Amino acid sequence: MINPTEIVPGVIFYSYFSAMRKEKVGFFEHSTLVLQVSGHFTLETAAQKISMKKGEMLLIRKNQLGEITKMPLDGKDYQTIIIILKEDMLRKFALEEQIESRQKYTGPLNILIPGNDFLRGFFQSVIPYVHNPEENTTKDLGMLKVKEGVQLLLHAMPELKDFLFDFSEPYKMDLEKFMVNNFHFNVPVEKFAQLTGRSLAGFKRDFQKTFDMSPRHWLQEKRLTEARHLIEKKNKKPSAIYLDLGFETLSHFSHSFKKKFGKAPTG
Repeated sequence: MINPTEIVPGVIFYSYFSAMRKEKVGFFEHSTLVLQVSGHFTLETAAQKISMKKGEMLLIRKNQLGEITKMPLDGKDYQTIIIILKEDMLRKFALEEQIESRQKYTGPLNILIPGNDFLRGFFQSVIPYVHNPEENTTKDLGMLKVKEGVQLLLHAMPELKDFLFDFSEPYKMDLEKFMVNNFHFNVPVEKFAQLTGRSLAGFKRDFQKTFDMSPRHWLQEKRLTEARHLIEKKNKKPSAIYLDLGFETLSHFSHSFKKKFGKAPTG
């Protein structure tokens, strides 16, 4: 089975495989609801590390950088159902239901949702779509299922209103703190600008003032310096760290390391 299987285009996905995977997810553009069907799931961001096991549900906040580890357990396959809560759908839902969020959300960015019969029943109702991926499920039908999920989330936790319906722009955050915490994510500079609440031009201007160099130059220097520390002080192998530091290939990492430090990375 191809992973992930797209049940309803761009909205509902089904993830299935039998071997452990560590994914440098990078940028979560939309809020996302995940049900752990089987196996173990861990999400790590700059601010949180959160895990869930079979039967647990997690709500992931939009506009984040994070890394996911997916692990099958007890000889069984890893399986999740993933529901993407796109902002245009949430805006339409808020209008239809006359929901107003008057304040910016400032709570935790990732929330484990307490299990209840309604949400469990909802995900059970999604299973037929998983088992019949060849059926052409219409987008309208998929949207009805997503809206039902949102209703049940609010029923279980009314306080999620501000989480789901905060449509304000990202506020202009501390650039130095954010970059030091998130430099290892391999995402475009444009995404770093968006996440810090700046236009690309504003981000580059503020970055130059803060670090006295361009974003791309600083990212390369920071990642290589961290790599040298991990190899020489922590005895890490280059093959074990290059992805975690935002390099796409081991050969690119080795070439960049040798160019900066005059020697190949060894560990």
